[in-house]
Amino acid sequence: MTASARHILVSDEAFCNELKEKINSGEITFEQAAKDNSTCPSGAQGGDLGTFSQGQMVPEFDKVVFNDEVGVVHGPVQTQFGYHLLEVTERS
Repeated sequence: MTASARHILVSDEAFCNELKEKINSGEITFEQAAKDNSTCPSGAQGGDLGTFSQGQMVPEFDKVVFNDEVGVVHGPVQTQFGYHLLEVTERS
């Protein structure tokens, strides 16, 4: 199984929730939130992680990406890197 996803990585859970609210309300796009706020290098590409297989990402990521609804912003998801908002863009 493979999936494509994008994410936003921040260090603070409250800020992560704040970004999610702004995205869901249409105040800001996911891509713009990633470019402006993500501490991951993928932020420059709007948070795009490309296509990957199950087991390539940390377990907390895999659980969401390979089980939860496509096209919905999920999170905050905590990993050893911080707090993530995840959006699964495709799964096959």
